[in-house]
Amino acid sequence: MSRKVDVAVVGAGILGLACAYHLARRGLKVAVLERHPRAQGASVRNFGMIWPIGQPLGNRYNLARRSRELWLHVLRESGLWHEEAGSLHLAYHADEAQVLREFAAEDGREIRPCTLLTAAEVTDRFPAVCPAGLMGGLWSGVEMLVDPRQVIAGLPLWLQRVHGVTFEYDTEVLALGDSGLVTTRGEWRADRVAICTGADFRQLLPESFAESGLYPCKLQMMRTQPYGESFRLGTMLAGGLTLRHYGSFAGCPTLTSLAARLDAEMPEYGRYGIHVMAAQNGSGEVVIGDSHEYGDAIEPFDKARIDTLVLEYLRTFVTLPALEIASRWHGIYVKHPTEAFVRAFPSPGVLALTGVGGAGMTLSFGLAEQVITEWLGEPAGRTA
Repeated sequence: MSRKVDVAVVGAGILGLACAYHLARRGLKVAVLERHPRAQGASVRNFGMIWPIGQPLGNRYNLARRSRELWLHVLRESGLWHEEAGSLHLAYHADEAQVLREFAAEDGREIRPCTLLTAAEVTDRFPAVCPAGLMGGLWSGVEMLVDPRQVIAGLPLWLQRVHGVTFEYDTEVLALGDSGLVTTRGEWRADRVAICTGADFRQLLPESFAESGLYPCKLQMMRTQPYGESFRLGTMLAGGLTLRHYGSFAGCPTLTSLAARLDAEMPEYGRYGIHVMAAQNGSGEVVIGDSHEYGDAIEPFDKARIDTLVLEYLRTFVTLPALEIASRWHGIYVKHPTEAFVRAFPSPGVLALTGVGGAGMTLSFGLAEQVITEWLGEPAGRTA
């Protein structure tokens, strides 16, 4: 049996869904093929943070802000839960507070609005933050939160209902043919094919990515039991360790000495690439993480020590009532050492898009818009 579409998208993770959205909005007939009964890779194993503040000013930050704009449109149209929660970076040491001041004083303040808060202002607005030793915080109202499990399950239903996108799960693509794809459930004829398979990027196009420079990253995360309506964090929280994780802070002069202190005082955190953040979803669960192990250091076995270190650091800046971990997991994504993403056009009509690293949720809709526009040969310009 052979079926015909304008575009076949391989992979129902967030990049695949975002590509399907932008293609279908142009009136194209789109099918999304997913090898599993449901998407289960990095797209459902993350905080759900749309996190522009982590992207350096310039193209990456602009792309993140555009992605947020598109996310908000899609979420409102689909009725899926989201919270314009903002972000709060906390400082408990003088060097952390200085990095926050340097960040807030950088050029581009009008593009990337943020506000320095005193310790009293932080705890007044966000009572769950630990007051002991707190020196202040950096507040940004731009960041937004979704529940990745919910959006990855709910967006396909909305795309199918509203935009006519076909979804076929439990369907593995075995090969690309001259006029489409060969799958475990028959052939699909397609004028174009978009491959968005995340960490499985080598499967269909090994030659295209043989020397791409992409490498894997493993992270460990946890989620608490759901809290009732009486307890809300009120924002997404990040501790001082996060300041050396995101490239947006790289230009702060004090960051070098901050990193040196952290390595001297907390060597295990650096060894496992741990920085600690907390975000509370619409079900009341608090998602906590995470660690970063790269390349050959990755093992199939999770490390209990990493979870212990994360929770110990979490307790230094936030108080969760009756903290009980309901689930633990790990995820793997691929990233490039210098580029925000990797895309290739290995043959006429074929696009491959991957390598967004830990910024998949943040960049997805804006990145898909940009790449799809390029792929279709359209003039640059916003479609929504």
